[in-house]
Amino acid sequence: MPQARLKSAQVRGLHAVAPREVRRLADEADMRGFSSEHLKRLHSTAGLMERRVVAAGTTALDLGEAATRGLLDALPVTDRDIDLLIFVTQTPDYFQPCNAAMLHGRLGLANTCAAFDVNLGCSGYIYGLWLAHSLIAAGGVRRAVLVASDTLSRCVHPQDNTVAPLFGDAAAATLIEAVSDPPFSSFSLYTDGRGADSIIQPGGAFRNPASEEMERETIDAEGNRRRTRDLHMDGGEVFTFSITKPPECIRALLAFSDISLDSVDVVVLHQANRYILHNIAKRLKLQPEKVPDGTIKRFGNTSSTSIPLTLTTDLQSRLHAGPLLAVLCGFGSGLSWGAALVRIPRLVICGFSEYPESNDGASGRRGDKESAEL
Repeated sequence: MPQARLKSAQVRGLHAVAPREVRRLADEADMRGFSSEHLKRLHSTAGLMERRVVAAGTTALDLGEAATRGLLDALPVTDRDIDLLIFVTQTPDYFQPCNAAMLHGRLGLANTCAAFDVNLGCSGYIYGLWLAHSLIAAGGVRRAVLVASDTLSRCVHPQDNTVAPLFGDAAAATLIEAVSDPPFSSFSLYTDGRGADSIIQPGGAFRNPASEEMERETIDAEGNRRRTRDLHMDGGEVFTFSITKPPECIRALLAFSDISLDSVDVVVLHQANRYILHNIAKRLKLQPEKVPDGTIKRFGNTSSTSIPLTLTTDLQSRLHAGPLLAVLCGFGSGLSWGAALVRIPRLVICGFSEYPESNDGASGRRGDKESAEL
């Protein structure tokens, strides 16, 4: 497996953004045919309460720009100080060019800043951290911005109850910076492409191009509607994967790092649902308070953004107060998963903002940095 122990850089700042529009599951119960008992189970077991959804015309690039501006505006760095921009998304604005190049242009970054996308979902933040740390360790990069942004609400049929209530939209930007004598960070990364069909959008790209046939809805035995271009998820397969591979991955990471789980301050898991989080915690024999789960309740499953969103909301006060030894673990489409052991110093910049969309649903982006401030 790819494993790395890198003594090159640290996380120096975080900023997350979510849309203003809140979709409450209780308000959708009648539309979805959920009984009060079923709704209660979703609240208590899955932890699903509400999620944030982008307005028409707002994209992952817009959210990512707002998160990055919120980060850079609050840090003592200029646009010209960024050497690397990584944009993790599975909902890009275009097939080409990549979102990283588009964001590079919007921010006016230097031509000497490398920029590229990573097409990964819920494991993407871990892979992005690994890439940033590795490229800083290789030399030539001092400051990297890692953007994670997805609008998965656009990928599901609104009447597919297997996935529509789960997914929310959000973005986060992280500054990773070379520092003198940093502590080591460790990474363990995995892929099992044999499970690729477990989480897939079958249509819309070049294997199955867009067509009228792709827009035809099917209805399953439970009344769920979907089209070929919509996100499909095999719930049973994904659940089994989610409760088995992450604990194994975390154990392997800690053994490789020669660190005991008891010495870790917090384990931040991808916020898939509360039942999965508690199941992983039980398998690792962790106390519930060591595994934050509040993000899923307030924002839903936000894909690659869920880990940094948890850091900036559930753990903001702890990061403002002092250093944190954290295990981060993401798992999802691919199938792909990974874990990171990072020592996050006391962060002056660790914030959350709502995306400033206008009332008519148009993008809140502006052409200049000052008018786009959060």
